[in-house]
Amino acid sequence: MGQAPNERKEAVHMIRKLAGSVRQYKKDTLLAPAFVTMEAVMEVVIPLLMAVLIDQGIEAGDMGTILKVGAALAAATLISLAFGFLAGRSAAKASAGFAANLRQDMFHKVQGYSFGNIDKFSSASIVTRLTTDVTNLQNAFQMMTRSVRAPAMLVFSLIMSFYLNPGLSLVFLVAIPVLGAGLLFIASKAHPVFERMFKRYDRLNVVVQENLRGIRAVKAFVREEHETEKFTAASEDIRHDSALAEKILAFNAPLMQFCMYACILLISWFGAKLIFKGSMTTGQLMSLLSYASQILMSLMMLSMFFVMITMSRASIERITELLEEENEISDGEKGLAAVADGSVRFENVEFRYQKEGRVCLSEINLEIASGQTVGILGGTGAGKSSLVQLIPRLYDCTGGRVLVGGADVRDYTLRALREEVAMVLQKNELFSGTIKENLRWGNERATDEELAHVCELAQADGFIRQFPEGYDTYIEQGGTNVSGGQKQRLCIARALLKKPKILILDDSTSAVDTRTDALIRQAFREEIPGTTKIIIAQRVASVQDADQIIVLDGGRIADAGTHEELMEKSAIYREVYESQQKGEDDHGAA
Repeated sequence: MGQAPNERKEAVHMIRKLAGSVRQYKKDTLLAPAFVTMEAVMEVVIPLLMAVLIDQGIEAGDMGTILKVGAALAAATLISLAFGFLAGRSAAKASAGFAANLRQDMFHKVQGYSFGNIDKFSSASIVTRLTTDVTNLQNAFQMMTRSVRAPAMLVFSLIMSFYLNPGLSLVFLVAIPVLGAGLLFIASKAHPVFERMFKRYDRLNVVVQENLRGIRAVKAFVREEHETEKFTAASEDIRHDSALAEKILAFNAPLMQFCMYACILLISWFGAKLIFKGSMTTGQLMSLLSYASQILMSLMMLSMFFVMITMSRASIERITELLEEENEISDGEKGLAAVADGSVRFENVEFRYQKEGRVCLSEINLEIASGQTVGILGGTGAGKSSLVQLIPRLYDCTGGRVLVGGADVRDYTLRALREEVAMVLQKNELFSGTIKENLRWGNERATDEELAHVCELAQADGFIRQFPEGYDTYIEQGGTNVSGGQKQRLCIARALLKKPKILILDDSTSAVDTRTDALIRQAFREEIPGTTKIIIAQRVASVQDADQIIVLDGGRIADAGTHEELMEKSAIYREVYESQQKGEDDHGAA
């Protein structure tokens, strides 16, 4: 008993949430049902005029009445057509505008998500919600703006039917509840299937995206057949659920036809008897049959509307879920808009990705002075990336606090903090566009000279100028037409263009040779001495000359100090250094 009111409240809440995306299309949204109502009125008037035409004109042989009523019929038809055209235009404009606004609202919402929020939704799921789900909702919205036609036609036709013959019209009062109960039963059975089907679409998008992103690996390992099987399995799941849903909805048409033909037969049977007795005219019977058709067509339209709502309900729930996702990270209450310097301090920091998940970092106490170069070493899963992602608040620590420029990072506006922290992530992306356009992500107003300068520092200028189009060379989506090392250097140049107070390199020189790596670090020392540089690296050589080196192990700071200090006191650091030196010696000997 308590579940139904809760479901209704939830449905009302979702509708109100989505209604906010109508905005500038409110006028068209209201005009469409108004025009449809007028169209319905005209269509209800037409059978009544036909009855007058038959009874008082044709059967009476009155040419004057025939001409007058005929002209009225023509006028009513033209007016109905005009209102129908206006209704269709307004409905199309309103639904297309609503869908565009809704996509914009959803995309804007996603842009504000923290990494924690994004982790809850797969990229494929977000794509499905922005495309398939919105399209379903657009179709439902268009039908909804015109759906007033069905109840209007139903009400007006019933009134006119009872006006003509109350006794015969009782047939409709039996047919309508039967049809309504059947439609609700069908909708209740179909909705869970549609809900499951959209999840299948998410899975299909995951398979396609993974395949396209890793197509080189697929071909290198000759796994085309395996990938085809994965796609076929995902596609077959969708086909199965789609077929099942259509099988359930297929009962809609025969139920509708049964009610329609039953009503027409009963009205025709009893109407003929009434005409024979003289208590009903031929024109009235014809009108009543027309109204019967209109009533049943209205019910058919309502059934189609129910089908569309059934299909859209799952989409509505998925879209609302995305729009109502609470951002885990927002601007600090103090709203600090300026970062004093590049100093960083961790005070007893603890971090885990999920509230009840595994602890990734614990008891982190670390102080980095502004302008220092800090190296971070550690094995896979030691927490290196997790540590640096807390500085620009890509994630928030679950215990302790992180200070930048002497203030808690949670006291800054996100824009102010992230403008002063440049990160070159492990999986940094280049976007489709020219090299210039990609670089200007760091500073959209940067001159060509500034672009060339940061590329020189990142050791990227040389290979860029070797391209036929130089800095105007087009980068394919994901940077697939440049090498891994070139991609890393372009990302470093882009970060330098921000002129940040803190520069973080998360294993961002792993794809370049040691000489290039050394030149990049030399450029950092000479060109940006005031910038705090935090370098995560696998090679000791990449951080050997750092002001301090942090050794992470199991999410804790195992040791910290300069290269010389760590060689004396840290067994982990010494072991890594010696193994790498041995590897280089063996390579040289070979």
